[in-house]
Amino acid sequence: MTVINKILFATGAAALAALTYMGGGMGAFAAEEKAVKLPAPAVDSPATQAARETAVFAGGCFWGVQGVFQHTKGVLNAVSGYAGGDKSTASYDMIGSGRTGHAESVQITYDPKQISYGKLLQIYFSIAHDPTTLNRQGPDSGTQYRSAIFYADASQKQVAEKYIAQLDAAKVFPDKIVTQLTPLAAPLAFYPAEAYHQDYATLHPTQPYIARFDLPKITNLKAMMPDLYREKPLLVSQASK
Repeated sequence: MTVINKILFATGAAALAALTYMGGGMGAFAAEEKAVKLPAPAVDSPATQAARETAVFAGGCFWGVQGVFQHTKGVLNAVSGYAGGDKSTASYDMIGSGRTGHAESVQITYDPKQISYGKLLQIYFSIAHDPTTLNRQGPDSGTQYRSAIFYADASQKQVAEKYIAQLDAAKVFPDKIVTQLTPLAAPLAFYPAEAYHQDYATLHPTQPYIARFDLPKITNLKAMMPDLYREKPLLVSQASK
C-alpha cells in the first residue's frame, strides 16, 4: 500500500473504499491475520552470557511487527525502521517507491537468557507475518513489504536457514517460504524510522488499519504463546530511558 493509500485507509470512512479499490472489499483480506501453530526450531542459537542481543526482521508494515514483539517477554526494545538499503534513502517517503532496496523492518533488542533467537523466529513466522507471500502482506505490496531476515552473524544465519528448511519440510504452510536472508552490514545497516512511526499500534488502536491488520496479531500471540506474552507493551519511549 502506498503512503497515500495508507493515509486514506486510516481515515475511517475511506477505509472501506481503499480496500474495495485494492481487490474486492473487506472479504479479500478476511483471513490475512490467521496465525499458524509452528514447532519450535530444532536448531537454536547457542547459550550466551551476553546481556542483550539484536535481531532484525521484515514482514510487511512495521507497525504490526513492532507491536507483536513489544508484547513479547524477554524483548528489551523493538524499534521500527528500514533495512536493506543505503542511509541516504532511509526515509518513509523514499522507501515507498519500492526502489531503494529497503524493507520496513523492526530491530529487536532482547535478553538471550530470557528468550532465544530461535524463539523470536518462531513468533516471526507464526504470528508476526505470512512468510509465503512474495513482496506482499495483507493490503501492502511492493519490495519494501517483503519478508526478510537481516542476520547479524553466522549463527543467526544458520538458525534461520535451518528453521526455514524445517518448516518447509514439515509443510506447515500451503506454499513455500519466500523469506530472504540478508546480512546486516554497512552500508546496508538498520536505520530507525521517523518518530511518528514508533509505538504506532499502541498509540493508534482505533485506527482502521491497526484494528484490522495489526491488533489481531497481538491477540494471536496471547492466545498461542501465553507463556511469552506480556500484557503491557514495552514502548520505545520507555525502553530508551
